[in-house]
Amino acid sequence: MFAQKFAGTGLISLLMGLALTAGAQQKPQLTDPEIASVAVTANQVDIAYARIALQKSHNPDIRNFAETMQRDHQSVIKQATSLVQKLHVTPKDNEVSRSLRNQEQKTSQELRSKTGHAFDQAYISNEVAYHQAVIQTVEDVLIPEAQNADLKGLLQQVLPILKEHLQHAQSIAEKLGAGTN
Repeated sequence: MFAQKFAGTGLISLLMGLALTAGAQQKPQLTDPEIASVAVTANQVDIAYARIALQKSHNPDIRNFAETMQRDHQSVIKQATSLVQKLHVTPKDNEVSRSLRNQEQKTSQELRSKTGHAFDQAYISNEVAYHQAVIQTVEDVLIPEAQNADLKGLLQQVLPILKEHLQHAQSIAEKLGAGTN
């Protein structure tokens, strides 16, 4: 339902498209500074969604999940920021990071328009779709494209956390009867 709607939007389509083209002849070419920008932006986006959930939801499962998203994704941003400072690398804005921010604005507006159980279902369905797309992109594009071993290591370290988030979101979605992929 809602997740399927979001799966067709620009953000999810872009991330899935990046992941799918990774195996094709025209593999995306992202530099380490661009990968760093995408990683930080993707985490910032999920923090923004979590803040909306904490403002709007009264469901303890949703609130707990949103608090986890805020805490975990803020931790990843701190690690990434520390790493780029250590490496003397400046994250470079790019088409992917710009698209992530643009889609976040649209998705946030959509989420803010909902209330109650409809909001909870929309939020968690979006989280399932978002984490599926981000995991696929990290596995198929960001890790293979990363040239710096420390950056690649950070991405590999974050992957199990993203998968835990996905499983947690899927569990809540099932509980709420939210349509997911």
